[in-house]
Amino acid sequence: MRDVAKLAGRPVRLRQNRFLAEGPQAAREALRLHLARVRGGGPGVIEELFATGECVERYPELAEGIQPRLVTHEVLAAMSSTVTPQGVIAVCANIDVSLDHVLESRPRLIAVMVEVRDPGNAGTILRAADAAGADAVIFTASSVDIYNPKAVRSTAGSLFHLPVVHGVALDELMPRLRAAQIAVLAADGYGDVDLDSLQDQSARRRLVTSSSDSTGDNAALLEAPTAWLFGNEAQGLAPDVVESADHRVAVPIYGQAESLNVGTAATVCLYASARAQRT
Repeated sequence: MRDVAKLAGRPVRLRQNRFLAEGPQAAREALRLHLARVRGGGPGVIEELFATGECVERYPELAEGIQPRLVTHEVLAAMSSTVTPQGVIAVCANIDVSLDHVLESRPRLIAVMVEVRDPGNAGTILRAADAAGADAVIFTASSVDIYNPKAVRSTAGSLFHLPVVHGVALDELMPRLRAAQIAVLAADGYGDVDLDSLQDQSARRRLVTSSSDSTGDNAALLEAPTAWLFGNEAQGLAPDVVESADHRVAVPIYGQAESLNVGTAATVCLYASARAQRT
């Protein structure tokens, strides 16, 4: 039991390539992926599942296809990374994939986190990417560990829904994206391109079928395969990162707020691309 609790720490997670999925929502989505992989003849995701009797009674689907180990509230609390555990903990094998795996699938929408350090923000962006139908989420080497227990909880199960690349170097990522003909857009508050303008252009193109409908250098940005870069909570994207992008795009602010939280900005940007790509 104490070995499970140690997975809350990054050094142990790195050595064992395992992490914790805590709470009914995360455990349920981990179990769905686990069963889908097993049925497909592949390795499962969940190595151990611990739950209280009350939790299994309330969420009987947690016992479908796998036998949870029943424990008391006190034992579960000793294993949990939270003050008030939610009745179930799944010990999972790492599920991140390689950059090659993602690019071979010809993705159209990718969220890239560049030095995003807060686990709550990282989880929020991953969840937004899942909701927007993104094809993958990429964490650069300088970003938070997505297997951080708080980050896992913040994804609300979305971690188990789409491919995640972990720890890729930015100087490796950028040329690979371009080689795959994926446009790179930097979400930047001082961007020279306005997201509203891109959406307006996209809307006009949907109404005009003639190929003569030209809108200049920004044509088809949102409709094209795209990787959005989202930066650090305090400093945003570094100047050299912004310069390496194809365009720097600003989310307009109509009120008096100085800026948007990176999770909120990411949601707006990802949904703008998702809508353009689906209409």
